[in-house]
Amino acid sequence: MDALIGLVGMLVLMALGAPIFVALGTAALVMIAVEGRPLLDAAAHTVSGINSATFLAVPFFVMAATFMQKGGIARIIIEAAETWVGHFRGGLGLVAVIATTLFAAISGSSVVTAMAMGTFLIPAMVARGYDRPFALGLVGASGTLGILIPPSLSMILYGLIAEQSVPRLFLAGVVPGLMQAGLLAAWVVFYSRRKGYASGQRATREEFVQKNLRALPAIGIPIFVFASIYTGYATVTESAGVAALASVFIALTVYREVTWRDIFPMATEAMRAASAVTFIVMFALLFAHWITGSGVPTDLVNLATRWDLEPWQFLLALNVMMIILGMFLDAVAVMLIVTPIVLPLLDTLGIDPVHFGIVLIVNMEIAFLTPPIGLNLFVLSTIARAPMSEAVRGMLPFVAIMACFLILITYVPEITLWLPNTLMN
Repeated sequence: MDALIGLVGMLVLMALGAPIFVALGTAALVMIAVEGRPLLDAAAHTVSGINSATFLAVPFFVMAATFMQKGGIARIIIEAAETWVGHFRGGLGLVAVIATTLFAAISGSSVVTAMAMGTFLIPAMVARGYDRPFALGLVGASGTLGILIPPSLSMILYGLIAEQSVPRLFLAGVVPGLMQAGLLAAWVVFYSRRKGYASGQRATREEFVQKNLRALPAIGIPIFVFASIYTGYATVTESAGVAALASVFIALTVYREVTWRDIFPMATEAMRAASAVTFIVMFALLFAHWITGSGVPTDLVNLATRWDLEPWQFLLALNVMMIILGMFLDAVAVMLIVTPIVLPLLDTLGIDPVHFGIVLIVNMEIAFLTPPIGLNLFVLSTIARAPMSEAVRGMLPFVAIMACFLILITYVPEITLWLPNTLMN
């Protein structure tokens, strides 16, 4: 009963507009005090949780994403992608999928990816005769790849809370991420033929070479991150640090769309974002400490054993619950609330925590697209100066595609686990 009161109190705080970390921390601290548990132990648990070398990767990846976003990388990647597929029917829609997939491997954030791509792609698509709702839906759905294709900040957060290998999670997101991009591209081809969208001009050989060579430094950053981690040359944190330095160097000396005067304001913005993530993780760990001590996970395990719950039944119920929660709560909040509660159930039901992490992240992707709280809806409707109703209408077919994709990922775990099992034994 106490746990239920704490959860309801936390949800009420969020509904009143309190930041995620305030709602998590207040509920946890109050309930720990009410239950008579020592606050000092809770504080020690929280501090030790962020005293992690892996967590240091977060500010570095945030720094890299900030400089790549501000440094004109989105436009350069779009131009390169257009030389490959721009001449096909619906080519600019395919450009949106490909460019967003590439940028997702740099940004690690759904909102940043949608914002950076939407700024250039939505006006361009509308100018070429694409329906604006379709453009909004496509860029919004493609933008969610920012948390599925590694390096992903959401994967790092889940890895910290669930105590799972971040490199293994990164690998687990590769195949699902490419599959999602493929599904979106297939819908673009079908819809473009149905609507008769025009094709663009084929790039000349000189344009093809020039624009792709210009994009190589940006694309080289995620390639370096992957290669350094999985060859054992560097840890996740070390590769993140190099990626941050490389992004600054490339933005200043290669693309030259920022100057030395911009370094301090951009670094300040990145540190502010990283600080917000740090507070969220701290209080999420505190919330997990309270939930574990409250006995809720043990009660759920006993309940699942008593009901003889099958894994597919549990995953179905959990997906429905997370989709509903995602409509009313921030996607990160859903992950931080759900993970510590259900984690002990995974071992009982024989569900791989890495597979569950990817299922959770795909649910978060859908949450970014669903009203009334979906952040990608707000970002893209603001960029395009479009009514929210128009953005919602454009997202609906893509939410249906994502729901089908979620079912596939949930019930075919080999899609998620094949690559990490193959490369990391």
